[in-house]
Amino acid sequence: MKTENNINIATTSEFQHVQGIISLHRSRALQTVNNESLLTAWEVGAFVSARLKNSAWGSKTVMQLSEYLRAQDPTLRGYSRSNIYNMVLLYDTYSSLQFVEYKDSLKLNEFVQPRTAQIVQTVSGQLQSQNEFVQFETGQIVQFQTAQFPIFLNLTTLTNHFEILNTCKTIEERIFYILYSHKERLNIKELKRCLKNNTFASLTGNKHNLSKGLKDMYPQAVPMLKDTVFVDFLGLPKRHSEKRLQHGILDNMKDFVLELGKDFLFYDKEYPLQVGNSTFKVDLLFFHRGLQCLVAIELKTGKFKPEYMGQLEFYLEALDRDVRRSNENPSIGILLCQEADRSVVEYAMSRSLSPTMIAEYERQLIPKDVLQRSLKEFTQFLAE
Repeated sequence: MKTENNINIATTSEFQHVQGIISLHRSRALQTVNNESLLTAWEVGAFVSARLKNSAWGSKTVMQLSEYLRAQDPTLRGYSRSNIYNMVLLYDTYSSLQFVEYKDSLKLNEFVQPRTAQIVQTVSGQLQSQNEFVQFETGQIVQFQTAQFPIFLNLTTLTNHFEILNTCKTIEERIFYILYSHKERLNIKELKRCLKNNTFASLTGNKHNLSKGLKDMYPQAVPMLKDTVFVDFLGLPKRHSEKRLQHGILDNMKDFVLELGKDFLFYDKEYPLQVGNSTFKVDLLFFHRGLQCLVAIELKTGKFKPEYMGQLEFYLEALDRDVRRSNENPSIGILLCQEADRSVVEYAMSRSLSPTMIAEYERQLIPKDVLQRSLKEFTQFLAE
């Protein structure tokens, strides 16, 4: 019986190995299909773009091309007039970009604002180290020639590219969402949500809401943590309790994790911390794969108060002493509240040595024009 069990264990291990081989090659096949789709769109876009620019073709000709392709092969999909123009936009947008290529990362050159460049460099550096999609010598500058396909476009799907191109107006945003789509493995539905709630602004803001301790201890975390979380999927009324907020999150955990970032793994609710003769409970406890640490989230339905930080820091101390494992990094605390005064937050964070942050949650998605206007006003505020 023992021998039979050993054979079963060994056989299961071999079966898993075969499954791994299949998964690997299936993933490669899907990536190859995606790469070829992108390259096809790139070359079609280059061809049509050249004819539109020298006035050899007009919009009517593009429509005729779409109809011709459909007539020649009725099974052909994805070559409507609008999609062909999307291919032109793909080519025109990325065909002449200049990059500075580094040994450990990819950094946009010149046309990216410093703060955004830092985010892009950080994210792309992580992607490069994980997937080895870029190899080059330190300091080498590459100018993509006409019709030369930039390999970083392979990081997401053609459908995602079209959505990004038609929604984002700046090159910084477009590059950001390509990298973010890859890192978070976003499908088109998930990407549309990120575009709608302006994840770019949330992750590339001033980050006044991060404590000094968090910035010092986890400098790489800056582009991973949002300062605004949209929980429109909870259907919360204007006035609601912390229990309703918590239960809503627990009932919609998949959507909540997508909003936070897919590196967040849910651990437990009301996690008990025994200190002396007293028991304290963390509202929500997560583990962050990228940062390799526990993340305690405290929920507050009212306005942020500085005294909340003492409670959160106490929880982090208890987690690090009694729960954290030796191979894990120090725990991070996130105070998720409905409203926070910018000045109060900045004062509260400036001297805090614990790795904490304050994030606000929004019950409803804000129209993008309002978000862009707010971002512009904030930029002007910083400049002044």
